[in-house]
Amino acid sequence: MRAGLLAMCAVPEGPRPGLCVLDMDMCVWRPEMYELDEIPVRTLEGDLNGRGRGIRSVFSGPREITMFDGALAALQEYHDGLHPGMRLAVASSADTPLAVQIGRAAMEVLEVLPGVTLLEVLTKGWEDERNLQIGRTPPLSAQKHLTHFPILREATGYSYDQMLFYDDSNWSDNCGLVETHCKGVVTQRTPRGMGAAEWRAGLEKYARVAREREAAADR
Repeated sequence: MRAGLLAMCAVPEGPRPGLCVLDMDMCVWRPEMYELDEIPVRTLEGDLNGRGRGIRSVFSGPREITMFDGALAALQEYHDGLHPGMRLAVASSADTPLAVQIGRAAMEVLEVLPGVTLLEVLTKGWEDERNLQIGRTPPLSAQKHLTHFPILREATGYSYDQMLFYDDSNWSDNCGLVETHCKGVVTQRTPRGMGAAEWRAGLEKYARVAREREAAADR
């Protein structure tokens, strides 16, 4: 087993977020969907972090869409029930309607475990897709702190202080903007895509902040 995946085995203790919100492009997967111009059809099987073989990649024309190893392992943990009380959501400002279509098509095909698609894992525990806020067509916009997060709060019923947000924040400081304008959200940057270290750091940061809030409330 690779060293990065060994790190995924030690699940941190402590409070979990009610809602773990994921950016997609260059956080969960690569590349950026706006760089692509065809709905993915062709697939490629591969190893799913030692959990069997499944659809590891899909192709938009010649370009390969694949999940980062850390994101795949994190989603496998979630599917395995290692984070009780936590649900997933997506806040992605895909640039164009075509980028949204390409991303959604990839979700329906990429597998987290053999026979279990990325879309199935993301929507686990939801009766619809209210937790998937993808794109920038109104009422969404390029500003996640102004649209995606208020919509997620209203649609899911989770308050900001119950949310943990992962975003690469390479093109704009989405993490900083969300922290500033959506008070209570804990954020974790993934500038090179989600790896084991970033996944763990976010969970540990949320647990630390939750304990601090509880201690302050008891004073």
